Amino acid sequence: MRTRRIWAAAGMTAAASLVLAGCAGGAGGGDGDQMDLWHNSTTGDGKAFWDEAAAAFEEESGVAINVTSIQNEDLDGKLQTAVNSGDMPDIFLQRGGGKLADMVDAGVVKDLSDSIADDTMEAYGDAAFSAYGIDGGTYAMPMSVLPGGIFYSQDLFAEAGIDAEPTTIDELNDAVDKLKDAGIQPIALGAKDAWPAAHWFYFFALRECDQPTIENLTTEVDFSDECWTTAAEDLQEFADTEPFNEGFLTTPAQEGAGSSAGLVANHQAAMELMGGWDVGVIAGLTPDGEPLADLGWFPFPATDGGAGDPTALMGGVDGFSCAEDAPDACADFLNFLAQLEWQEKYAAAFQSIPASLDAQSAVTDPALEPIMAAYNDAAYVVTWLDTMLGQNVGNALNTGVVEMLAGQGGPEQLVETAAQAAERG
Repeated sequence: MRTRRIWAAAGMTAAASLVLAGCAGGAGGGDGDQMDLWHNSTTGDGKAFWDEAAAAFEEESGVAINVTSIQNEDLDGKLQTAVNSGDMPDIFLQRGGGKLADMVDAGVVKDLSDSIADDTMEAYGDAAFSAYGIDGGTYAMPMSVLPGGIFYSQDLFAEAGIDAEPTTIDELNDAVDKLKDAGIQPIALGAKDAWPAAHWFYFFALRECDQPTIENLTTEVDFSDECWTTAAEDLQEFADTEPFNEGFLTTPAQEGAGSSAGLVANHQAAMELMGGWDVGVIAGLTPDGEPLADLGWFPFPATDGGAGDPTALMGGVDGFSCAEDAPDACADFLNFLAQLEWQEKYAAAFQSIPASLDAQSAVTDPALEPIMAAYNDAAYVVTWLDTMLGQNVGNALNTGVVEMLAGQGGPEQLVETAAQAAERG
């Protein structure tokens, strides 16, 4: 396994993007016998997992957990409001990167370095924890690794006469043409939520920019390298071929059959660029609520002459943090979740790759196996750019991509928008 992780560096950027009214005082609502948990799985097996885990922990420890499920697109805003008010949930989903760095600066998230059990560290290894490392501290318990790539319908590919997964952008363009000729929408895109559209820019940048240029964003946000503009030009040129579903600018990412994930789940579009969680999202949106039998996956294709390693991946690690003032039982619950039994259950419920190396043998979904193989063989893995950059710069970048795709600006304007946001901090 030759993977070099650079998750840790993603947590070093600390653009002070949260409006911090509350700081650490008042954070964490638990009293030792009761805690609050916020997560982003609102339906199906994922929601059921948290209810089961909370009930099992209460039976074992006597500590009750009030579980609140929040729609993914709403969670960051609600967490920011909680930070502002000083009324944090005890346990909450943590995305890492600049967003975590802001919380650390605000003093509202607990350093778990001395609370993570030795057997947990042994089962996980260092790579997953490095996603949540800042200045020697560890601020979340990883639950799953979620590299991004292109999910696709093998049946629709076969119908269009595509007999191999694209490995270059030219091959992807050929696949798009064949799908159009067959009357199939090539790519589903939930641009209404902005971040799915921005994924396309992120991955073009991953292929065009070399590793140091990507890594350096974590210490100094600098978009002066020509590779950023080249990536934006790549996206503009690709978008001009009209590969995306009809109405993509108003299509949501994950809510309902008409979402981008829903279009793939119901064979209304052939492909979607998304993080590893998409396997579970798509499964929840199929007509029978079961995993999509013909779902395949391939890494984002290589660009012609790009400086990035073609095996490099971008994605995230889903983990959970404790509020600074959460009771000790919060760390106990996170160690409870890290046990092999619960890592395997989490992987099954969310159809994802568990953070625990010991639990990876439980992954049997055919759609996950190529993702896990690519992750283990990647030259390096970086976190999502908007997560790495923090809320203000990340949101500006995401919005800029949508505006470009809507014809409201070009590649140079997109890069300038991101650069200006970085200057404002």
